[in-house]
Amino acid sequence: MISIDRSSQTADLGDVRVANRAVVLRHVRTHAPCSRADVAARTGLNKATVSSLVGELIEHGLLRETGLTENRVGRPATMLVLDGSRYVGLGLRIGADELVVVAADLAGEPLLTWRRAFAAATAGPPETVRALAALARRAVTRVTGAGRTVLGLTVGVPGPVDADGVVPSAPALGWRGVPLAADLRRALRDPGFPVGVDTDANLAVSAELRHGPYAGTADLVHLTGGLTIGAGLVSGGRLLRGGRGFAGEIGHLPVRPDGPECHCGRRGCLAAVAGVDAVVRRLLPDVAVDGPVTDYLPEIERIQALARAGDAPVRDGLAEIGRQLGSAVSVLVDLLDPEVVVVGGHLAALAPWLLPAARDEIAARTSGPPATVRLEPSALGSAASALGGATAALASVEAGQLPVA
Repeated sequence: MISIDRSSQTADLGDVRVANRAVVLRHVRTHAPCSRADVAARTGLNKATVSSLVGELIEHGLLRETGLTENRVGRPATMLVLDGSRYVGLGLRIGADELVVVAADLAGEPLLTWRRAFAAATAGPPETVRALAALARRAVTRVTGAGRTVLGLTVGVPGPVDADGVVPSAPALGWRGVPLAADLRRALRDPGFPVGVDTDANLAVSAELRHGPYAGTADLVHLTGGLTIGAGLVSGGRLLRGGRGFAGEIGHLPVRPDGPECHCGRRGCLAAVAGVDAVVRRLLPDVAVDGPVTDYLPEIERIQALARAGDAPVRDGLAEIGRQLGSAVSVLVDLLDPEVVVVGGHLAALAPWLLPAARDEIAARTSGPPATVRLEPSALGSAASALGGATAALASVEAGQLPVA
């Protein structure tokens, strides 16, 4: 006699439906506008299943019909696009001198992008959490006032993050063992949506993979710019996290054994020569007179102006920093063989003077056949990590779960 576990069967069927919803959403996101027949033909799902799933997704405000039709023989087809206008993900980024928040809908359209100057490196965790919570509350008020529902919030941190949202060590911020997810959830008084934390580099490369000019690139790296430099790594279309979730700490790769001391206590790390503080202090020695820098944006703009004007010491300094950056990237090229490496933050802002020397260094240092990797500035700006956080906050919906709102 064979016994059938009906509850298990129901769960299995439910799991299949969730997976199929994700397939439909992914196809529409990539190929919109498209018809139900096109979804069925391209995904292998039968037409009845697609019709049922599309109806469900329209009912929950995740897809909508545009009224457009295909040029085809026979009955015109109603076309589908992502909707998601009811739902929003929030992403926040903790930078060296700023906090950034982005609200984005399911289609990846940023609904708001705010920057607040904030010296996180000297503020300490409690003050930073209070500032993050205040910024998040303002964003929630704005988007809910427009009739949208927040489905989640994800914070990007310049340092490794464990599975529980704890930051074990972020030398650039002076943090150690900070339970950021729990602290922020408490500061928001259990907001009714998930609160997550990830490295800013992981979130930035996720944003590049979805929204940047190299979207869909299977082997992609994003290097963040800030007090430290992190690497978000995508290989074969999948984010590489490592065994403990700490992959990508390229900022502490030694590039100058006799170089300046790093926040981590060692010497000659990439962050110590190419991090934003190191760049500013090397190229603008007068900033030391005014004490610690609390807002790097005006200083980076000064460096840009000097470089454009042909200032020889600034241009030579940028070329040397570019060579050290290229030395570090050549290690990634040999290990991961990425198609594209994009640089963000101040590295993107100074790219016209950094990247030519970096590309030459990569060509000289990589082993095997000549490297064909593209090294390019990010087009997403300082909001890349926050945009990635907003996208991550919508991950459960994109995985086929219907929003509870």
